[in-house]
Amino acid sequence: MNPLILWFHKIGSPPTFYRIAGALAPWCYGIALVLGAIGLYGGLVLAPRDYQQGDAYRIIFIHVPCAWMGLFAYFFMAANAFVALVWRIKLSEILAMASAPVGAAFTFITLVTGSLWGKPMWGAWWTWDARLTSELVLLFLYLGVIGLYAAIEDRRQAARAAGFLALIGVVNLPIVHFSVNWWNTLHQGSTVRLMGPSKIDAAMLWPLLTMAIATHLWFFGTLLVRTRTGLLELDGGKDWVRAIALDQAVSADAARKETAHG
Repeated sequence: MNPLILWFHKIGSPPTFYRIAGALAPWCYGIALVLGAIGLYGGLVLAPRDYQQGDAYRIIFIHVPCAWMGLFAYFFMAANAFVALVWRIKLSEILAMASAPVGAAFTFITLVTGSLWGKPMWGAWWTWDARLTSELVLLFLYLGVIGLYAAIEDRRQAARAAGFLALIGVVNLPIVHFSVNWWNTLHQGSTVRLMGPSKIDAAMLWPLLTMAIATHLWFFGTLLVRTRTGLLELDGGKDWVRAIALDQAVSADAARKETAHG
């Protein structure tokens, strides 16, 4: 077997992934908190006032990274759902379903912060703008995937059904991203570009990108924790899960004895 395929096969085995996820999750959370604090300080304190919006624009340092994460999390969910449906890989099923609530949370924060930003800029909390409406549809898609997964008792059958819905919803991603270009909307156009110069001052750009990295790390940290839980629930009767439960019971018993003697 190809060494690379063998490596992916080993990483994808539930016991191995469980151990790796347990080691990586704290690092993801820790680095995310540090970068988040730096990004917020840079955006809320160090970045200059906007010449048109004043200090009201500073919500961008939360709104935009969360918006990016809402799209990224859905793409990640759909990609794993595709792998799970085609190759019936258990880990991909769990990764897809574990990412749905996290992506929904980021999308909800996007909508809330967008409303808070829109009130002083547009004079209204909500308008049926193309970007806002497609973002709301994205939240409903997340909730649909979560609800369908919870409605079916068989976990693997539920993951496949919810994964199929996630794949259908992929059509909404380009609508969200390109809505400001395809329609005449109130929402401002893209200011950060991967190709070519960004339409934002460097003093505002670095905190924004720092926050984007922080939210991505937070997403992966939460995803790893949720996936570990999902693996334990799905493989509850297998030997590797029983071994973990036994180790935890032994550790807890030793801690109680040490406390009692202390």
